[in-house]
Amino acid sequence: MSEKISVMLTGGPDWAPTVWSVNSVEDEPKVKILCGNAYEHFEFSGFYPDEGERKPVYHWRCRTYVAE
Repeated sequence: MSEKISVMLTGGPDWAPTVWSVNSVEDEPKVKILCGNAYEHFEFSGFYPDEGERKPVYHWRCRTYVAE
């Protein structure tokens, strides 16, 4: 089993996390995170350099609400 990698989450609401863990960008190009009564959806948007490393960045796409 492979180790999870940390990705940066950008563009979401203030209360959404800014770091998330995924198995790999290829396996999880989209993530859905439960925040209160809604899901915040993020999608892989590319890499950015961070101190010599390339870090995956996921950009906020939309919010959907939990059905009652």
